[in-house]
Amino acid sequence: MRALIQFTKRYPWATNVTIYGSLFASADIVQQKLTKGSDEPIDFKQTAKVGIVGFCFHANFNFFWLRFIERTFPGSAAKNVIKKVACDQLMAAPITISAFYTGLSLLDGDEDIFKNLKEKFWPTYKTGVVCWTVFQTINFSLIPPFVRTAYIGACAFLWTTFLCYIRNRDIDQVSATLFQSLSSITGNIASQKEDDNARPPAK
Repeated sequence: MRALIQFTKRYPWATNVTIYGSLFASADIVQQKLTKGSDEPIDFKQTAKVGIVGFCFHANFNFFWLRFIERTFPGSAAKNVIKKVACDQLMAAPITISAFYTGLSLLDGDEDIFKNLKEKFWPTYKTGVVCWTVFQTINFSLIPPFVRTAYIGACAFLWTTFLCYIRNRDIDQVSATLFQSLSSITGNIASQKEDDNARPPAK
């Protein structure tokens, strides 16, 4: 572990970009495994396209963006963490979401490379604000700067799995299913609390 940390400090760009890009591509494989039948093969061409977008843009963008934002608002004081998270969501998030949808549409040879972006940007962005506010608060508060791109890669693994899933589906249907699931979970928790309150106290 110490050797990996030393290597990362010595070669921060190569290490962080490699880890981030690999996790980005792996997210598409996981998404395909979860959504395809057991007898359906993995579309590795699609995974390669996701990997290209991840390696060429997202990994490099995040590496240099995180260095820039740390220099602009250095340290982990609460005030600077809030500023960094706000800047990340207002500036970086729209860029990375746009690059994901348009980049893959371009590699797929779609006639209108902005179609997915226009249809799914706002639902994706609103979901991302919730997720990435948590991810980045942890990042800027607790994670050492030299491994932040790798940490974001791990978070992006989960996020990209979600993006790959909704990219090929109707966003309204996905949102409805998501909110239905959340409502069901909330209802179950409320019912459990009512049952607990209805029980007679133990003697």
